[in-house]
Amino acid sequence: MALDRILALPCWQGDVTAEPLAGGLSNEIWKVTDAVGPHVLRFGVDYPFHHVNRAREAMVSRAAHACSFAPAVEYTTPGVMVTEFVQARTWDAKDVAQNPARIAIFLRSFHQKMPLVVSGEASLFWVFHVIRDYARTLNGSVYSRFLPEFTALSAVLETVQVPLPIIFSHNDLLPANILDDGARLWLIDYEYAGFSTPLFDLANAASNAGMTQKQALTLLNTYFETPAEPPLLRAFEAMKVAALLRETMWAMVSDLHLSAPGVDYAAYLSENQSRLVAQIDAYQALYGKLLP
Repeated sequence: MALDRILALPCWQGDVTAEPLAGGLSNEIWKVTDAVGPHVLRFGVDYPFHHVNRAREAMVSRAAHACSFAPAVEYTTPGVMVTEFVQARTWDAKDVAQNPARIAIFLRSFHQKMPLVVSGEASLFWVFHVIRDYARTLNGSVYSRFLPEFTALSAVLETVQVPLPIIFSHNDLLPANILDDGARLWLIDYEYAGFSTPLFDLANAASNAGMTQKQALTLLNTYFETPAEPPLLRAFEAMKVAALLRETMWAMVSDLHLSAPGVDYAAYLSENQSRLVAQIDAYQALYGKLLP
C-alpha cells in the first residue's frame, strides 16, 4: 500500500500524516505532514516511452530551486521524490491566458538562468522528434490509424520552424504546473525539461491555456522584446499545433502504458483531440491548408 511505503521512508521526523493530492497525470502525489511541516511526495518511476528519467528530473528540480523557480528537493530515492510544500494557488487556463506578459518574462528568466546550473549529460527536447518516437511506440496499437496523418502533419509543421537560440526549457507548461503564492510564481514538474529553443515553451503555454491571438501575440512579443516578424509568427502558430499534437499523442501512449490514480486517459485524449482540431483550423485560416 502507498501509505505503508510513505511511512517507511527515512526522511520524516515525528508523527506522520498523509493525504493524496489530485492533479498528477502520470504520478501518484501525496501531501505528507510530519513534525517539521508539510511536504509533497511523488511516486514515479522512469518512463522510457515518455523519455522520462527520474534522476535527470531530480537534478533539474534542484537546479530550478537554486535559481528560485521551484520548491526545494528534500529527499530522493528510486521511485520517490519529496519536495518542499509551497503555500500557493495552482493556476488554471484563465490565469495563464490573462497574464501573457508575466508568463513571458518569467519564462525568459527561466530560459536564461537554467543553462548555467543544470549538470550532467545534456538532455534535448525537440517536439518533432518526440512525435516521431511516439509514432514508433504507437505503431501496431489501436491508435495506428492516426499515425499517417499525424506524422505528415508534424513534418509540415517542422519545415516552417526558424533558427532560434538554444535555451533550457520546461516543456510541460500545463497551467497546473504554475503556482502563485501571491508574491511570485513557481514552476513545478520537470520530467520533460531539456535544451530546446524558446518557441515550444511559448507555444505550449499559449495552446494549453487557450490564449486568444491577441494574448498569444503579447506573450511572443514580450518574450522577444520586439514585434515578431512574419516567419517567427508562422513558426509560433505551427508550434502551437505541434504542442497539441504532442499532447494528443502523449495521451495515446499513456492510455497504453500508464495508470495514475483518478486519471481518465481516454477523456484526456478526447479533450486534446478537440483542441488540436481547433488549433489546426486557426493555423489554416492564417496560412492555408497544412496537408493536401
